[in-house]
Amino acid sequence: MTEFPQWLSLLPPLTALLFVLWRKEVVSALLVGLFVSEVLLSFQAGSFSLLGSFIATVERAVAKLSEPGNARLLLFSLLIGALLAYMRFSGGVSATVNKMINAGVASNARRTGMMTFGTGVVVFLESNLSVLTAGIVSRGLFDKFQMSRERLAYIIDSTSAPVCILIFLNGWGAFVMGLVAPYDIGKTPAALMLGAVPFNVYAISTLLVVLYTVWSGRVFGPLARVELLNKQRQFERDDDRQDGVSEDNGAQGRARDMLVPLLVLVFSMIGFMYLTGSASLGSSNDGFTVSQAVLAGSGSKSVLYATILATLVSFFMLISQPRFTHQQLMNEGFKGISELLPLVAILFMSICLGASVRELGTGEFIAGLVADYLPLWSVPAIVFIAGAFAAFTTGTSWGTFALMVPIAMPIALNLGVSPELMLAAVLGGGVFGDHCSPVSDTTAVSSLAAGCDLLDHVKTQLPYALVCGGFTVIAYLLIGVMSV
Repeated sequence: MTEFPQWLSLLPPLTALLFVLWRKEVVSALLVGLFVSEVLLSFQAGSFSLLGSFIATVERAVAKLSEPGNARLLLFSLLIGALLAYMRFSGGVSATVNKMINAGVASNARRTGMMTFGTGVVVFLESNLSVLTAGIVSRGLFDKFQMSRERLAYIIDSTSAPVCILIFLNGWGAFVMGLVAPYDIGKTPAALMLGAVPFNVYAISTLLVVLYTVWSGRVFGPLARVELLNKQRQFERDDDRQDGVSEDNGAQGRARDMLVPLLVLVFSMIGFMYLTGSASLGSSNDGFTVSQAVLAGSGSKSVLYATILATLVSFFMLISQPRFTHQQLMNEGFKGISELLPLVAILFMSICLGASVRELGTGEFIAGLVADYLPLWSVPAIVFIAGAFAAFTTGTSWGTFALMVPIAMPIALNLGVSPELMLAAVLGGGVFGDHCSPVSDTTAVSSLAAGCDLLDHVKTQLPYALVCGGFTVIAYLLIGVMSV
């Protein structure tokens, strides 16, 4: 193997980012970043070859596509396009919008925003489920009140992950508790996570800013410009944005054509979480509780099974109506899938790039900078920044947690820093970096659920994330100074 300066491991994500800024196109940028990463890996292995790096890039994509978890995520992302297409084509979205307006639940822009925020808070079981549920429910209402899809993407993205990490009775909590369990801190993992909640400044401040945005109706920066342009557009019934549908039968639509598949999606997701969790814990019915089984469930399996079931329910509800034919519904379903192909390609390439830079050691290099020559009072803030940068470059908050917890917990135990504070810094940093990253799968799913362009979502959400991130750094510096 050939040694090279570890700072070179930053080149792939930086190359991808610069390419995005230059060409305003994400798939090619991710592909270029992936190729650069594979070139560095081949150099590291002592077998440098451009042709070999090209082949390694292709094989990386094949390997990631063949992993069951990734395949499920990509299939789910495609099938949700068919589900959204059926909901819209049936007229169910228009009927639901009118029903909610007439009932006063979403009679104006503020109530619509509050309903979206509330949905994201209530559905805390899984971040993708939270984003999808809130996005599907709210898209038509945001159009009705001339609020941009970018605003919707910001609200659902900046609500789901912060809520999931604060209310840790979900897969996020189970994952983090598994990471901290090996460390002897004198507390149970659950008690440690509960103690970290008040210190998770980024998650709390992000939710407060979202709530302020929803309640006041005020938006700033690029999002304000998008809102201004959005209000100048005339939305039509066929909604020419990225819904994947060509027609809206709103005049004959029934609200249940949207609500029933949506409820099937939500509740079957919970049911499949229980089933997959039960299977992983064992066959004995008296060895674990329902909540333990749900927490142990597979999110990737459950969301795919639930999406398939909801799509089938929607299809059979529509085919039973004389106004729809089998061929019509098949065509609309494939149109919905095809419209989401660009976002699914982005999601897939981000998975490949994340895997490649993890093998290259980008995250370890960033995290290793934290461990040396730091003033004690600055440690929480530096851990937060390092976690954010790791999540930004790799596109995964969970991967960042796995990387940073083994660094943060020993620092806390050996230097006398509060373990709750250090854990909160890791969790907040991972979510912050995820919110800023154009290669994050959560960012891609949020733009998919809202029906807006990925880069537009990143640009409009970034100032809000940076403000909350900057506030968090200042807060951690103050806490560090006061606690030393």
